[in-house]
Amino acid sequence: MVLPIEDVLPELLAALKSRGRAVLQAPPGAGKTTRVPLALLDAGLVNGRIVMLEPRRLAARAAAERMAETLGEAVGATVGYRIRGEATVSKATRIEVVTEGILTRMLQSDPDLPGAGAVIFDEFHERSLNADLGLALCLEVADALRPDLVLMAMSATLDAAPVAALMDAPLVTSEGRSYPVEIRWLDRPAGVGTKVAEAAADLVLTAEAETRAIGGGLLVFLPGEGEIRRVETLLKGRLPDSCTLRPLFGAMPFAAQRAAVAPQVQGRKVVLATSIAETSLTLADIRVVVDAGLARRARFDPGSGMSRLITERVTRAEAIQRQGRAGRVADGICYRLWTRGEEGAVAAFPPPEIEVADLAGLALELALWGATAAELPFLTQPNPSALAEAQALLALLGALDDSGRITAHGRALAALPLHPRLGHMLRLAGPAAAPLAALLADRDPLRGAGVDVSRRLAALRAPNRAPPEARGALERIRTEAKRLERQAGPAPGTPLGPGAMAALAFPDRIGQRRKGGPARYVLSGGKGAAMPDSDPLAGTPWIVALDTDGNPREAQIRLAAPIALDEIRAAFGDRIAWVDHCTWSRRENRVLTRRQECLGALVLEDKAWPDAPPEATGRAMLDGVRSLGLTLDGASARLAARVELLRSTGADLPDMSVVGLMESLEDWLLPMLGPLRSAEDWKRFNLFPALDAMLSWEQRQRLDREAPAKFTTPLGREVAIDYSPDGPELALRLQELFGVTRHPTAGGRPIRLTLLSPAHRPIQVTQDLPGFWAGSYAEVRKEMRAAYPRHPWPEDPTSAEATLRAKPRKA
Repeated sequence: MVLPIEDVLPELLAALKSRGRAVLQAPPGAGKTTRVPLALLDAGLVNGRIVMLEPRRLAARAAAERMAETLGEAVGATVGYRIRGEATVSKATRIEVVTEGILTRMLQSDPDLPGAGAVIFDEFHERSLNADLGLALCLEVADALRPDLVLMAMSATLDAAPVAALMDAPLVTSEGRSYPVEIRWLDRPAGVGTKVAEAAADLVLTAEAETRAIGGGLLVFLPGEGEIRRVETLLKGRLPDSCTLRPLFGAMPFAAQRAAVAPQVQGRKVVLATSIAETSLTLADIRVVVDAGLARRARFDPGSGMSRLITERVTRAEAIQRQGRAGRVADGICYRLWTRGEEGAVAAFPPPEIEVADLAGLALELALWGATAAELPFLTQPNPSALAEAQALLALLGALDDSGRITAHGRALAALPLHPRLGHMLRLAGPAAAPLAALLADRDPLRGAGVDVSRRLAALRAPNRAPPEARGALERIRTEAKRLERQAGPAPGTPLGPGAMAALAFPDRIGQRRKGGPARYVLSGGKGAAMPDSDPLAGTPWIVALDTDGNPREAQIRLAAPIALDEIRAAFGDRIAWVDHCTWSRRENRVLTRRQECLGALVLEDKAWPDAPPEATGRAMLDGVRSLGLTLDGASARLAARVELLRSTGADLPDMSVVGLMESLEDWLLPMLGPLRSAEDWKRFNLFPALDAMLSWEQRQRLDREAPAKFTTPLGREVAIDYSPDGPELALRLQELFGVTRHPTAGGRPIRLTLLSPAHRPIQVTQDLPGFWAGSYAEVRKEMRAAYPRHPWPEDPTSAEATLRAKPRKA
């Protein structure tokens, strides 16, 4: 059969011959994966091996087998493959299909890629983190070391123009060849609370019945293994006997994957697959697609330092890919588990993994390469804050030094096929940590079996005792553990338990149970986590949270290991320190002084700190003042009012408004707070000395001169001036002001005088005393003489002597 890609091979080869680079855009089924490497080999354009990257192990094996079959050879001759833990190559191999991590290791070991003449990035539209990194490194290598290196990116649905611009390469497009696919949507949206597995199973039964006459297999797209298993259970016994159910997901044994991909000889095949079946694999006999419309993606939250798998709506590009699987061999039908009207809210493309994934591995590779992300030609630059979080983790693990350069330990971690956390554990805990590392690097084989990782480790030791559905995964993990044992560091002098080993990988997720209440934990990294109260580990005082749902507020723990306090001390003695805490407690309204032995946010021991220095208690009390507020009264209020009055005239004096005082508490109040410890102490505290100390000698002299605290009457009596917001005020008996011919002032403003009768009742308010003497005093005199005949009421008060005396009574 002539594949659609054949039509553009001459154009593609010509571009590679003239430019050494190209971007090929071709839809699924065009034949690019298996035909292009062979055409490149036949054309003699490459000196050395052709290395082709595939995003998945199953796709790498399948592509190598298909090309070898085309040549009539066994895999490992002209065409071979290398994936993690397995290599089928020989000296005769010219085309080597590898998974993306393998290329990164090749580049880090020998940047000039000796023996390789071309690198092909297949399925680049998936925008995996390793593919983005591999392309960036290859572009730098080609520019600096290997101008002869042929580079090509192949994509199915990607908007390929930006990739072509990045590579400075021509874009070659194959229209492909597919048969029409009829799309059938739901008549109405699925009801609220409808479960995906149940809805998908019902739609599969409908699709199978409606398409039985056209034959061919059914391909059902589901988000993950859990949904596949549930749908498989729901369909058993409900499909015709001629139908065979075939699960297909990345973690299943290769033999089972091969059975799902292979054509069905008799009856009808129903393949229940994840997104693994969207592009990389050929399922030749599929005529019907059932798309549940969901995809599972990893998301990393730099705020919590945790990744989580989320299930979300597929994008338009993914839906088109899935739909196309039904039109590879004949007219097909695609059933979608959503309505036509719901398609308007579907995004165009999935986000690149570099935007949403955990960047610890990328940060380690960049440090090993000796370059920053900005210095490399990434199609999408990593988020700076997420990259900084990853680098902080690597520094915590000892993989980076204080300058951000890779350490010898970091180089060892980069060589391991593990997340840096797990590699760190394997290097420090030795071969005994291999089962735990392999377990944590894989999917949980015992979902729903509680959070204790010890149950999983026990199942690894005796897989025959585990549930039948878990045995395949356990065997796969056991095999990986044996491989990791050979790459582990030396065994430590003292054997470590699972919790101690896990703490090495997750030093920021050691959890301390909060006192009382539900099973809630504070993690050493400062975040919170919780587990069901019904779980056997719920009462454990110390744990290591190995997997959570990633909720940034309070993550739910899905997998954990118990750890003892002495194990924490033994593993992190160099990071444990005594910390003195002197803080204001809003709840108790007092200063609390404690000495705490801490590991990150964890408090291993807590005791009183009775001899806290005044400087520390004063700063804590300062926080208390900010919480309690500042009230000026009595002498402190009068002083502040005098200062504020002069400041309003432009005088250079401290700001004694309440707002100003609160803003400068540390400057004027802190030195006075050492003895204070509580709200009651603050309530009794005399503010006047602290406010008075804010004034210099010169400022105090000016204040006393221009805005005096008291007014001295002609009798020598001192009366306090009230500096109210409306201005200075004073209340005096009228007769005490006899002889005063100038109105008294304060702060450049006339004092508001309330003139009192001999009985201290107000008789006049004035801000112009001379005017009062010359005007209304005569009328006041008449009234006062009648009311108080024994008191003097001279006709000319300006020349009379001030007095507070009355005339003596006549005998």
